[in-house]
Amino acid sequence: MNKPLVVGIGGTIGGLSSTERALRIALEAAGEQGFCTRLFGGDALARLPLYDPKATSRTDEEYSFVAAVRQASAVIIASPGYHGSISGVVKNALDLLEETARDAERPYLADVPVGLIATAYGWQATGSTIAALRSIVHALRGWPTPFAAAINSQVTKFDDEGGASDAAVVEQLRLVGRQVARFAPLVVHDAAALA
Repeated sequence: MNKPLVVGIGGTIGGLSSTERALRIALEAAGEQGFCTRLFGGDALARLPLYDPKATSRTDEEYSFVAAVRQASAVIIASPGYHGSISGVVKNALDLLEETARDAERPYLADVPVGLIATAYGWQATGSTIAALRSIVHALRGWPTPFAAAINSQVTKFDDEGGASDAAVVEQLRLVGRQVARFAPLVVHDAAALA
């Protein structure tokens, strides 16, 4: 039997960001709980065209993203705080989940535990970004986990080895990963059956 999947969505265009590094730490913790993980980081999100609800076809990248989310038992979303809210590339990816609206078994993120991470250069944007993410996840019928990680990237620095300058921040990110794993249904979804 295949392991259940946790999908990570987040990052920024233009290289490995603090947001994507934070997301990788959370996904690693979910993986340690026995889950497979799949990351859609900044590079993958940049390849998704702007969501057009009237488009009659989708790109391979769009199909791959939607199929992975359909198969996921849990999701972790990480966004930088841009002007008090989530980034455009993260929002665009979440908009693409409209493709699942008519799925019989599980439309959108129905009953899926969703971990949340916000990074910003200062504290103010982290709170409003987490609030925006919670609102979006609720609109997509998902369940935000009780704990969300808010990271001030002015204070906490991430390194190339997968760590951060603040051990407490690393533990917060690992808690996000453990919570989605704890609340995820231990089933493997068949993406073809959900289509």
